Amino acid sequence: MNFSIIIATLLLVILTLLPVWNNSHWLVRSMDFPRLQIAFYAVVLIVLQCFLVNTTEVKYGLIGITLACFIWQVLWILPYTRLWPVEVKSAEDSDSDSDSDSQLSILTANVLTPNQKAHKLIELVKQHRPDVLVTLESDQWWEDQLDILQADMPFTIKCPQDNLYGMHVYSRLPLEEHSIEYIVEDDIPSMHALLRLQNGDAVQIHFLHPAPPSPTENQESAERDAELVTVARRIAKSKHGPIILTGDLNDVAWSSTTRLFRKISGLLDPRVGRGMFNTFHASYPFLRWPLDHLFHSEHFTVKSILRLPPIGSDHFALLTRLSYSPIHGADQNGLESTGKDHARANKIIEEQKE
Repeated sequence: MNFSIIIATLLLVILTLLPVWNNSHWLVRSMDFPRLQIAFYAVVLIVLQCFLVNTTEVKYGLIGITLACFIWQVLWILPYTRLWPVEVKSAEDSDSDSDSDSQLSILTANVLTPNQKAHKLIELVKQHRPDVLVTLESDQWWEDQLDILQADMPFTIKCPQDNLYGMHVYSRLPLEEHSIEYIVEDDIPSMHALLRLQNGDAVQIHFLHPAPPSPTENQESAERDAELVTVARRIAKSKHGPIILTGDLNDVAWSSTTRLFRKISGLLDPRVGRGMFNTFHASYPFLRWPLDHLFHSEHFTVKSILRLPPIGSDHFALLTRLSYSPIHGADQNGLESTGKDHARANKIIEEQKE
């Protein structure tokens, strides 16, 4: 039994150390995802070590190693619990900035292309009445179903594709200067626009869905990382007004890549101090992590974040309600970038060009 516990502890150490390795292979980068599950595994392992290891020195040595792995995993995910201070202030109804003309609600939904339950998403849109709906993995069939929303959401950007990377935006608010770009890969679109709030202010808004590192798609995370860094740099250069980025980034909120994106772009994460809001996988409760994101500049405070009921996809939809409150949010700060961060960003871009 001691041998089995030692092997289980060695496996925990490998799972913990793999993401520390500066390697973009999908097997290494995927270990960023299940940090909560690995932490749970460590707790179970400590219990087994206490009761099943007979040799005192071995027992306490294994417990010490396992506890260190547990603490390491928890430190990554702790900011996405209510034990952590919030990064984005809650909107105040009494704040003069936060009247109805300054509100913005965005529903982000990866619909899963083969999913034929469009009525469930349409029902959620009618129930919650978001200002903006963005769909990922939407093809021509999904476009035909969702076009019924144009009566109330007449401003649209459409890019139906059959490769799981189609994208659609439906908006009640005007979308100006909108574009569809293929930043890194020729068949992976992103969308960009100026959204005009009811009070007349313009918001830069970006919609992304980079390809994940996986054995069936990109063997490495290089393409995803390069797209995130490229957009982060663009945001940093143009950061003179309100900015929002949302979409399925195929990366977890706490990964080093997403943290690098936040450092370079300067955008805030309203989930910090509020919860993980795990959106994937909808069918497996124990295998869930936050893949669908919304980040924004300090001009906004948050009214609410909701993970909505299932729509037949492998993702839950995410509804975020923000208040455009530049005065109330002026002193909000996110992650700070360092020279090392910018050097890493340069390396990611250069490696993608090779």
